[in-house]
Amino acid sequence: MNKFLMGTVAAAVLIAGAAQAQTTQYQNQQAWSDDPPVIGSLIAFANNESNLRTAVERYLQDKAAIERRYPVQMSPVRSARLQAFYAAWAERLTQTDFNALNAEGRIDFITLRNRITHDQAMLKLSDDRAQQIAPLLPFSNKLGALQEARFDRNRVNAREAAGQLDQIAAEVAQLTRNVEESAARNNGTARIDGVTPVSARRAAIQIEHLRTILSDYNTFYDGYDPDYSWWVREPYARLDAALVKYAQTLNRHLVGIRDGEQPPIIGDPVLAQGLQADLQLEMLPYTVEELIDIGQQEFAWIVREMKVVSNRMGYGDDWHAALEHVKNLAPAPGEVPWAIFDIAKYSEEFVERDDSVTMPALSREIWRLAMQTPERQLINPFFSGGEVTRLSYPTDGMTHQDKMMSMRGNTPHFNFATVHHELIPGHHMQKFMNDRFNTHRTPLTNTPVWREGWALYWEMILWDKDFARNDADRIGMLFWRLHRAARIVFSLKYQMGEWTPQQATDYLVKEVGHEYANAEAEVRRTTIDAPFYQSAYMIGGLQFYALRRELVDSGRMTEKEYHDAVMQLGPMPVEMIRARLLNLPLGPDYKTQWRFYTGPVS
Repeated sequence: MNKFLMGTVAAAVLIAGAAQAQTTQYQNQQAWSDDPPVIGSLIAFANNESNLRTAVERYLQDKAAIERRYPVQMSPVRSARLQAFYAAWAERLTQTDFNALNAEGRIDFITLRNRITHDQAMLKLSDDRAQQIAPLLPFSNKLGALQEARFDRNRVNAREAAGQLDQIAAEVAQLTRNVEESAARNNGTARIDGVTPVSARRAAIQIEHLRTILSDYNTFYDGYDPDYSWWVREPYARLDAALVKYAQTLNRHLVGIRDGEQPPIIGDPVLAQGLQADLQLEMLPYTVEELIDIGQQEFAWIVREMKVVSNRMGYGDDWHAALEHVKNLAPAPGEVPWAIFDIAKYSEEFVERDDSVTMPALSREIWRLAMQTPERQLINPFFSGGEVTRLSYPTDGMTHQDKMMSMRGNTPHFNFATVHHELIPGHHMQKFMNDRFNTHRTPLTNTPVWREGWALYWEMILWDKDFARNDADRIGMLFWRLHRAARIVFSLKYQMGEWTPQQATDYLVKEVGHEYANAEAEVRRTTIDAPFYQSAYMIGGLQFYALRRELVDSGRMTEKEYHDAVMQLGPMPVEMIRARLLNLPLGPDYKTQWRFYTGPVS
């Protein structure tokens, strides 16, 4: 048997054993020892342990171990090892007795199957991208092979290694000259057949990765092995310098990154191949075009609501004017944290009175506020949530223009919709509960639709519950909701290769009303985040809202029972939450089928 398969198959045998395990008591009560009143309302799903949990944890741990053992990104050796690992687990799942699994185990079976399929698709995408940039990096596999030989515990031949590095240094220098000569002929912009700014940027990033790999390889020997140091120290230094220069040359003449200038937004769209893999993982039976249409329908509804509030504020249908008024209500520098604390207190007390979800007292006690660095604000100009929630606001080192844009983009009335999104009952409470219930599901299925959808869903239902304190708050809430609908449109069009980053930026400024720098930061973030991440907010929120209608409005569950169940079950595709709460029949070949969208939510 292939040596790669042997260990993987042996590990996968755990699936069968786990499937026969008895359902055990989940010891979550200890986590609530400081908050006794909560215990009684948090037992329905907390006491059910998945009898596939051991297998899920083994898959995740083994995958991570393999990725650490084969660290060279885009290496054929790494790819072959992961392909063997995924294939063995996929095969073993087909041999598992699905009927022997309990309800939680069946959910985990389907989500693990989907995760393996997604991992295989992402590996294929990585292989394709490596092939696309191979003409720019013909030396890549030779460099990777040095580290791979070391990790195979083979003794280095220092003279041969020196010869290899010397040869690669000369090759890299020639590639650099080729780009420079092309740039000289074309007014500073090189032209190489089949190379785009996107692929050139990908190649430059891979060069930096290879430098890290090569540095680790060199550090292992240099100074410890006299023979190695004598032979390799000089060619290693020359090669490292050549790689630095080559990456800079690619960035300057093919990507368009110039010293002293704001770098262009390049990104690396995944196109239809990558998006389809994400839709399958999220269990969304919609095409990309259908999802864009959903975003546009939601956008139109929100604009109508904007006009209602704008008219009440005296601006008529000119909701952009109402938005401008709200932007200018920002507090003075140094005062914004206390505005956030006031909003958080108001939000928590409102949700507590509503009694629609269990809010553990400890979760309310431990969160802290910090400030986003100026560098981080280039990517996230607003909020980031969690136990330590970070807020964007101007620093004294920013230009006047950047200060004004940051203040106008972070007025407390805009923050009003994001404080509960990031804290309670949003992301901070999510993480608090994930650390205590079904913890194996966070690394397996903590997809953005579940994570961001839950937080966005609360923006929706709190709007329904007349949560806003005044019309300026309502404008803030609608602004963010409009932005989430717009994210579906611009991020999917970008990932499909239909829109450039500049088109996406202009759309956010003109149609949504963002400050230009904030819009640019949002688009830059889109090029960094997972491909479906920006769409996940509104799509997930709409799913949770539709499921609430089906379960709560019908009287099958109370609102609090529904919300607590979601938190106890842990991260998973919302369609799986629906299947679990409705006790729908599931099979090992279950495919997504829940077309949840029937139009704007209100």
